[in-house]
Amino acid sequence: MSDALVRTVGISKEFASVRVLDNISVEIRRGEILGIIGENGAGKSTFIKILSGIYAPSAGHVEFDGKRVDLRGPRDAKRIGVSLIPQEFNLVETLNVYENIFLGDELRLPSGFLDRKAMIRRTIELMAELVAQVTPEAHIRSLSVAQKQMVEIAKAIKSESQLLIMDEPTTMLTSHEIEILFRIMRDLREKGVTIVYISHKLKEIKAICDRVMVLRDGEYICLEEASSLPIEEMARRMVGRELNQIFPPKSVPRQDVALRVQGLCVEGLIHGIDFEIRCGEILGFSGLIGAGRTETAEAVMGIRKRQAGKFSVGGKEVAMRNAGEAVKAGIAYLSEDRQGSGILTSFEVYKNVTLVSLSDYAGPLLRRRKEMEKTDYYVGQFEIKAPSLEARLENLSGGNQQKVSLAKSIDTEPIVLIVDEPTRGVDVRAKRDIYAFIRSLADKGLAIMFISSELEEVIGMCDRVIVMKEGRIQGELSGERINEEEIMFYATGIKGGL
Repeated sequence: MSDALVRTVGISKEFASVRVLDNISVEIRRGEILGIIGENGAGKSTFIKILSGIYAPSAGHVEFDGKRVDLRGPRDAKRIGVSLIPQEFNLVETLNVYENIFLGDELRLPSGFLDRKAMIRRTIELMAELVAQVTPEAHIRSLSVAQKQMVEIAKAIKSESQLLIMDEPTTMLTSHEIEILFRIMRDLREKGVTIVYISHKLKEIKAICDRVMVLRDGEYICLEEASSLPIEEMARRMVGRELNQIFPPKSVPRQDVALRVQGLCVEGLIHGIDFEIRCGEILGFSGLIGAGRTETAEAVMGIRKRQAGKFSVGGKEVAMRNAGEAVKAGIAYLSEDRQGSGILTSFEVYKNVTLVSLSDYAGPLLRRRKEMEKTDYYVGQFEIKAPSLEARLENLSGGNQQKVSLAKSIDTEPIVLIVDEPTRGVDVRAKRDIYAFIRSLADKGLAIMFISSELEEVIGMCDRVIVMKEGRIQGELSGERINEEEIMFYATGIKGGL
């Protein structure tokens, strides 16, 4: 018997006559962890959506366990043993954790009624296995992004799948949580489960994968043993050429203060936060998951209810009682939850770009030509890959969706830009483009609050770094003190406590 669990034969996919996947023929072995890498728009997500039944191929076919299969939807894929952890959350916000984990696959009593106790017990077991602090009865809308990611992982591993597909599962996890996930992946591999793993983090690909497949512009480039492919070579094959320095050179901020925050408090989450950002400065916010970084940003924007806090923008005191007032005051916000509160995937590209700044395009009727011209400018600036400006965002890759979300954030011409995990789910070249654009905004005088879980980009991008722990500022770093060791000393409480 062949050791191939999955074989794709001449798989191609087109959207609106644009070919995004071209004649892919590969074999995926039983009991291996196969990494798939490529730039945003390379076809990675399209490929795994075909494997999981979400898309039907325009040409070619899939063979599973030696037999040709016609997957007409995710249920068909699930029936033959395929599970998917998607890049974007597929959770029902109004249901609780255990209801989401067992949605469509509920456990029942002999009477036919739901066996809620059994589902809660199994959820507790899954969360213990993941070492995740998530209670079964908690509502999804109350969870952090990292906790939601753990729920998605629990959904996928609850049943015994033959093929487990993971699309960027670690983007919001801490290094400790990633270690736990990798342990589970190795255990599943030992049991014979095949895992397809997509990540832009090439160090993770090198550490966990047996083989690596590279896609570029929808085409197959290579499939090799991970042990024989250095990280630098992975990156080169992804982009087709050598990559230059990924982080742009830092510059000297101005002395005038763009944003001053005093005494910011959110009940149970944020305790007496004071900071200021100067014009042209990139101020980093670092810390472990749950440190309060995102909550601080949301409180500044008026999205999260505050107990106390004073704000001044450009030297003028402002209330910013809600997001609308914050935008009018000159604050823009790129959310960490791209699809939850950043963009509308059912809308076209140009409608997303002008979503917050729509009043600027009214006179009194909407000036669509102006919208299109501005969107075309951003498409060029960010090298956004889209069939057209009128393409729905759901047909773009995750990285291109993120670029559209960033364009939307700066279209209000803000004084201060808050970016929360700005390169989540973005490939190495797109990261470089976003870093360069953020630095160019700072060079023009924009003040930037930069929140990231990736220490490498905090160190590479930020002029100063505030480290938080348990809702408080633990320390502030600048110059040569912005390094991984110092940040972790403050994040874990070994140092600091202002």
